[in-house]
Amino acid sequence: MRNLVLASTAFVAISSAAFAQNGPCGIIPSVVNNLQDQLASVVQENNGGLFSPSLMWSAVVDRQGRLCSVIKTGDAWPGSRAIAIAKASTANDFSNVKLSLSTANLYAPTQPGGSLYGLNNSNPFNPQFQPQGTGLSQVPGGIITFGGGLALYNSSGKLVGGLGVSGDTSCADHVIAYRMRHAAGLDNIPGGAGYNGTDNIAYPDDAGGSTFTQPHCLPTDILPQNILK
Repeated sequence: MRNLVLASTAFVAISSAAFAQNGPCGIIPSVVNNLQDQLASVVQENNGGLFSPSLMWSAVVDRQGRLCSVIKTGDAWPGSRAIAIAKASTANDFSNVKLSLSTANLYAPTQPGGSLYGLNNSNPFNPQFQPQGTGLSQVPGGIITFGGGLALYNSSGKLVGGLGVSGDTSCADHVIAYRMRHAAGLDNIPGGAGYNGTDNIAYPDDAGGSTFTQPHCLPTDILPQNILK
């Protein structure tokens, strides 16, 4: 009986780890948990993507790029785990106390002929951390230059890390990340290169003055001015 109980306990632990993986990092655990807790409700909203409710991986890194947490909802694409981590890393890596850059903002300048062309090759994802459950408290790295990654700024404006989500169109991923960050109160940004001087996504036909744009994904995309309504 004791062996059966131990086996059952182990199974529960493994099953839980498939949906939530957490490790020590440079962000207060309660802050990480509060941010990740927003995913369950945000995926129920109209996020303009392929799936409803959204099927999503969400990853958080600290300012040093260490992986703090990875969670998922539903049958999210397995390949999106690494993408979510890389999005969080990218937003953290290329934001600072003067300018917040989302991964959506990096799309246009990283295209051939753009001022940041080649950025995608600068900090490759460490393949050691591809298997589920690996990379916690390590620095997986990775560069993704389409929507879904945002830098995290606390109430005093300090940059504490990055959030990355993946599992739908990159436009929907951005919407989900933007709503999660706002709900957790981690969007006290200094300004950005995106829509209306923020780090919000900017579409070419409604750029709000930004040249750091990304193409639309679907006709159902949520416009930047409507994301937090």
